[in-house]
Amino acid sequence: MADSALPTAPVPQLAQSVRDRSGVRRLRYYGEKLGGSLVSLFAVILTSFFLFRIIPGDPVRTMTHGRPVSIEQQEQLRRDFGLDKSLAEQFWTYLTGVLRFDLGESFQYNRPVTDLIGDRIWPTVLLVGTSVIVSAALGLWLGVRGAWNHGSLGDRVNTGVALTLWSVPSFWLGLILIVIFASGLGWFPTSGMESTGVEGWERIPDVAHHMVLPLVTLVAVVYAQYLMIMRSSLLDEMGSDYIVTARAKGLRDVIVRRRHAVPNALLPTVTLIFVNLGFVVFGAVLVETIFSWPGLGQLFYSGLSVPDLPLVQGLFILFSAAVILMNLVADLLYPVLDPRVRP
Repeated sequence: MADSALPTAPVPQLAQSVRDRSGVRRLRYYGEKLGGSLVSLFAVILTSFFLFRIIPGDPVRTMTHGRPVSIEQQEQLRRDFGLDKSLAEQFWTYLTGVLRFDLGESFQYNRPVTDLIGDRIWPTVLLVGTSVIVSAALGLWLGVRGAWNHGSLGDRVNTGVALTLWSVPSFWLGLILIVIFASGLGWFPTSGMESTGVEGWERIPDVAHHMVLPLVTLVAVVYAQYLMIMRSSLLDEMGSDYIVTARAKGLRDVIVRRRHAVPNALLPTVTLIFVNLGFVVFGAVLVETIFSWPGLGQLFYSGLSVPDLPLVQGLFILFSAAVILMNLVADLLYPVLDPRVRP
């Protein structure tokens, strides 16, 4: 009789209440991440205007250096570029332009910045995107092998080589590769993305041939990040109780590593991969400049040398927005990949 008097109706209501609170926490989590990204992007837009105006140099004087240009012509160029206006007027013009997705017109190229970005973004995506994929694959593979055979000769050698290359400046390594494999042995081109006169399907192997040295340079100085993080994460997981249980059940090491240890150890590396994907459009300023690769990195370097204010401002916003976006994607995907951190 007492059992029949127990309330049963509130149980579904309680479950629904728990689901509702979980949904509210999830929405709050996503809203906080999105709001933080928007605030960061707005801060970047503000910073971009003032950051490059502290660079010493006069754009007009730099562009007319060594040319027979009168004082009146220089003043006319300043008026054309809007440099004769007050800082407040320049900032208002810049801010309203950015809100309309108008990044202005380049001083030195006399073209809209958006057009220049459209022309240069794909060479950068090809080079740096490929380097991210190769670096991640190589670093994860060596990291897993190193952690699973911790303390072996191969682990010590791979870790030592990776740390050594990681500490080498990319421009120095690029110059060494040019001296040895391009100028010395003549195996690869010294600069550029493709040879003149090559058309059709022949462009694919030609571009790949030009990409070898800059790709090797980027991979050599980046893959150590993935190797060290993956190795450290996997070493932490190898001492976990579920790994001991899996081995006690008689599972082979290959299965324990592939099905249990690696998926959990991979989570910290996912964040690094997304962060590096954000740097894909940033390119590698020094590497692209050294190898004369016609990407956004070389474009940014040429803009800094003037300084070409609309160009460097637009590229800085693009670079920062890509990093912010990839960090946001990583934050949104992390709870999906790791149920332990779900809101």
